[in-house]
Amino acid sequence: MMRPSKRPLAACLVIGSLLLLTACSAGAGLSSFGDGLNAIELPASVETYPDREVLQVAKAQFAEGNYGHAVRYYERAVEVAPKNPEAWLGLAASYDRVRRFDLADRAYREAGLLIGDRAEYYNNVGYSYLLRGDAAKARANFLKAYEIDPTSVTVNNNLEMLRDNLSKSGKS
Repeated sequence: MMRPSKRPLAACLVIGSLLLLTACSAGAGLSSFGDGLNAIELPASVETYPDREVLQVAKAQFAEGNYGHAVRYYERAVEVAPKNPEAWLGLAASYDRVRRFDLADRAYREAGLLIGDRAEYYNNVGYSYLLRGDAAKARANFLKAYEIDPTSVTVNNNLEMLRDNLSKSGKS
């Protein structure tokens, strides 16, 4: 059972995971996974916000599908709060969406140091591997997330989506 002080963080991480799942469902028309698109160019600069608002702006940009802008705001968020796992997961997910997997891996490592024992972490890493087209690593991470929280709707949906995709492609 979670301690009350961790509930807001857990809720934010779950919401962040749900955003990833929602975004994944929206892009189902492209191809299986790892659609081969080039990296999206990142904006050189973005509007300045006070430190206390930058994480909220980053989350809003991600939710709106403005992943390049989300990257820039999450980069600022981790500068402002380097021990904030939500900021690191958001940064990693944003890097995933602009196909900068090298940078996503670095952000996931930082998040892992903070919350590497959480289902949300493994779920997000698994989704990153889906975007890269590596179903085996995606499955391994989704299963780790499932072991930690077998009741997670997000994790269960991602496992089902992976199974469906693999069965459609004949790789089950």
